[in-house]
Amino acid sequence: MSTQVPALLDGLVDDAAVFPPGSATLPDALAAHRRHRAAWYADLVGPLLLPASTVAAGELTGLVDPGEGLVIGLIGDTGIARLPFALSFLAPDGVTARQVEVAVAKRGENPLPGIVELLRLTDAMPGVEAVYAELPLTFGLMGALDALAAARADGVPIAAKFRTGGLAAELFPTPAELAAVICACRDRGLPFKLTAGLHQAIRHLDPETGFTHHGYANVLAAALAAADGERMETVAELLTVVDPRPLLERASARLDAPRPLWVGFGSCSILEPLTDLIRLGLVNGGYDA
Repeated sequence: MSTQVPALLDGLVDDAAVFPPGSATLPDALAAHRRHRAAWYADLVGPLLLPASTVAAGELTGLVDPGEGLVIGLIGDTGIARLPFALSFLAPDGVTARQVEVAVAKRGENPLPGIVELLRLTDAMPGVEAVYAELPLTFGLMGALDALAAARADGVPIAAKFRTGGLAAELFPTPAELAAVICACRDRGLPFKLTAGLHQAIRHLDPETGFTHHGYANVLAAALAAADGERMETVAELLTVVDPRPLLERASARLDAPRPLWVGFGSCSILEPLTDLIRLGLVNGGYDA
């Protein structure tokens, strides 16, 4: 039996082990990430996501062999202006930041000033392949997407990022809201990344919080439908289903092709989404937990 991760799922899950609810220590997260990178499912795993505050505090020093070629994603918890400072700590430890992710506004704020500030700093982030501007799903969203699309058309490697969960109900977009965002990105040729709430493959109610979570298999099918030019109503419907069969039908037909639109999501566990993917038959293989 082949254990190769299909092209459709390549790099789908970024390693967010140090973030809640996992909240692993940095040494433990690094050790686990090395195991993931050496495992048969390594192609599923994106970079290790680390807060800029951790990097700027020098906490990687002494924990990383400069020769191992560690690749991370830098999460701008210290704000946009401090991103170049945090990035300056990586090269001496032989670490590369493949991507930078930062919120450009809070809910209800105009995101355009933050986008302008972030765009001014992209030249100060050499070697970064992708910059993700996290946008609140509130005021000024479509104008913000227009600004990102215009910058991307000018050659800036910038894309969008959205939050799909958290500690409050308003942080969970409805299927209609998320479908509108996916289709808006499709219409602008703008890749997007998601964060929070995508704990399982299929849409489900979390009995502990009472929140209904989006499933990442739902998002995958929705992104495929959007990329195929289907209507927003169809995309929204795929985000609502709890029967995996229509989701698997869409994904299974595209396993050998690169994933369109949706870059992926961060998860504090790699093995949990992997287990779901194996259970659904999208990945063939097994692992030693």
